[in-house]
Amino acid sequence: MSSQAVTLNLPGSVFARYKRLAERTHRTVEAELVDVVSTAHPEDETLPPDLEAAVTELETEDDEELWRAARNRLSVETTERLEALHFKQRDRGLSDEERSTLARLLRNYERNMLVRARAAALLKERGHDVSVILTET
Repeated sequence: MSSQAVTLNLPGSVFARYKRLAERTHRTVEAELVDVVSTAHPEDETLPPDLEAAVTELETEDDEELWRAARNRLSVETTERLEALHFKQRDRGLSDEERSTLARLLRNYERNMLVRARAAALLKERGHDVSVILTET
């Protein structure tokens, strides 16, 4: 992979934040910023086949199934573990096993959010008021 040098003037507070993160994770500031830029705009904006299938399958579901999908949430245990790993990554860095776990949990979270959003959009297209989903806990 080729690379291109870029000069970037950051506000002092932003640089300081990434410098602290780099020190905690034993990486360079450059490596931290490359990660931020890389994840902000992925190269391939198409969905992976499994996610594409999950979204496509929703279109044939009846309204009851769509409501169920739109209301589906990750377990409290899963969200707490995801949050804990995010904080640990920010504060101290993660082991290889923890990075793998975080990646898996993020994938589950993204899949859940994508399915929920598409189910809600389909319900709205079918004339349902989906605003109630926003107020449910």
